[in-house]
Amino acid sequence: MRCPFCQQDDDRVLDSRSSTDGFSIRRRRECLNCERRYTTYERLEELSIRVIKKDGIREPFCRDKIRQGIVKACWKRPVSTEDIESLISEIESEIYTQSNNEISAAKIGEIVMIALGNCDQVAFVRFASVYREFKDVRDFVDELQPILDRS
Repeated sequence: MRCPFCQQDDDRVLDSRSSTDGFSIRRRRECLNCERRYTTYERLEELSIRVIKKDGIREPFCRDKIRQGIVKACWKRPVSTEDIESLISEIESEIYTQSNNEISAAKIGEIVMIALGNCDQVAFVRFASVYREFKDVRDFVDELQPILDRS
């Protein structure tokens, strides 16, 4: 593994841990040249799942798009980076479980909303407001009603 700081290809693994979902391994490494530490993740090679967009276009599934949406929704919320990574892994696992080769973007959005609803209600509302494309306050209130009923 090439060090991200000095670019040397000489390191040692200090610690390896399996992730909570069991689909990745986190490795803590130390560069033997500059002695700085960094973390790498090892994942299974992903199956080629295609996402069907609203307009019918199909594109490869991209984990980073889910990360971007969740990070924006969780901005300035008490959700740690580890929680976000765990959430993304949970969502990704659900996507691979629910699809053979293709899945609609709408289904992915629903999976993300369920996961965010269980993690942080404000992040859920933020994501839903963009994902559901609320047109007016009534749409917003309709989405919030189930949350308010549970409280």
